Amino acid sequence: MFLSVFDIFKVGVGPSSSHTMGPMVAGARFLAALRGSPFRAAGLRARLHGSLAFTGKGHATDRATILGLAGFAPDTYDAEAAEAALAANRETKVLTPPGLGALAFDPERDLIFDYGPPLPLHANGMVIEALDAQGDVVLQETYYSIGGGFVRTAAELSAVDDKALSGAGPVPFPFRTAGEMLAMARESGLSIAQMKRRNERVFRKDAEIDTGLARIWAVMDDCLTRGLTTDGILPGGLQVKRRAKAIHESLLAERGMNLAPPHTINDWVSAYAMAVNEENAAGGQVVTAPTNGAAGVVPAVIRYWLDHVPGASGARVGEFLLTAAAVGGLIKTNASISGAECGCQAEVGSAAAMAAAGIAAVLGGSPEQIENAAEIALEHHLGMTCDPVKGLVQVPCIERNGLGAIKAISAASLSLRGDGTHFVPLDAAIETMRQTGRDMDHRYKETSLGGLAVNVPNC
Repeated sequence: MFLSVFDIFKVGVGPSSSHTMGPMVAGARFLAALRGSPFRAAGLRARLHGSLAFTGKGHATDRATILGLAGFAPDTYDAEAAEAALAANRETKVLTPPGLGALAFDPERDLIFDYGPPLPLHANGMVIEALDAQGDVVLQETYYSIGGGFVRTAAELSAVDDKALSGAGPVPFPFRTAGEMLAMARESGLSIAQMKRRNERVFRKDAEIDTGLARIWAVMDDCLTRGLTTDGILPGGLQVKRRAKAIHESLLAERGMNLAPPHTINDWVSAYAMAVNEENAAGGQVVTAPTNGAAGVVPAVIRYWLDHVPGASGARVGEFLLTAAAVGGLIKTNASISGAECGCQAEVGSAAAMAAAGIAAVLGGSPEQIENAAEIALEHHLGMTCDPVKGLVQVPCIERNGLGAIKAISAASLSLRGDGTHFVPLDAAIETMRQTGRDMDHRYKETSLGGLAVNVPNC
């Protein structure tokens, strides 16, 4: 099994990797197929199903779908150009993707929210069609946004058992389970990060890997810093106030006073995570880690390590990310990182497991201690529902990232106090998460039909 660190960590745009980035990617893929089609299209139509329909407007799925069909992509997203394109579409009811000319697209008519049963292969499904001048369909494709910005066609999901597979060809350490990963580490004498890097080398040179990892951390850190210096009200109608800046300023004011209780460190970690997720909620540039809804956990733990742990070095951030990506790949391959598929245990739970593994690695943990850290973090998120109020990635998502980061640090600390032996294997926790997600009622899987989404006022 090979899932690249650059698939787990992708630069994109908020507020949701599955509901915003995924539909945008799907639109780009459809445009590419249309350019290669022998038929001439005059218009476009998109139909959103399942969770994409129920929480689409709160997650900006409508905007993302239009922008994807206009030729925008998450990793090169230009906010000013996007707003101009959306304004032009509202006025003209036309999209002009590169290489295809003018295509009719009236959002009121051609962007359909289907609140019936979801499509069969995943809760996040959408159908895109190209129409000729008479309104007949000349090209149609079904896409599934399976979490973390990953998009698969119906044929791809049906034909490929390993949904996470991102690279062809053999890799030196093809671990598909945590048990295999530990066995290969013992046999090779390499760390988890070293094995992950050697797998990446099959597809990229070391310089490319290092440059890519540096960019991932730079985007994460820039996002975190913006969140710590920006206040105001988040968009969407809930009137949620940004809090990370005020919390951070109060923590800075208390520094050096020797009066703050030790548990104040939790406030630092929460502020870091909340800063990222406030930026995500505002539609800013973030990194999937492994999703947008859980994007604050990993960078918050890295920032905690760099700013508060003696001996931390920025030169080892790559080791942190490679280790975290190895664990994220195991979870995605054997369970899910999609809130619409398995609830928030698959998002913040997965992120906490990844962050726990990463910090355990840079604190000197053995592969067994790293696996233990990831297991502890994931185990204590099992059963967590995804119930965003009004379909917005704000309540309870922003605070939940802060608590996920705190759990990750605690899990790593506990594991490092032991020798790596423990009762519940990480593989068992991942399988339990998969089964729990399968059994979870759909109301608690990113449809905003249950939980906090219906028990607190929406406006």
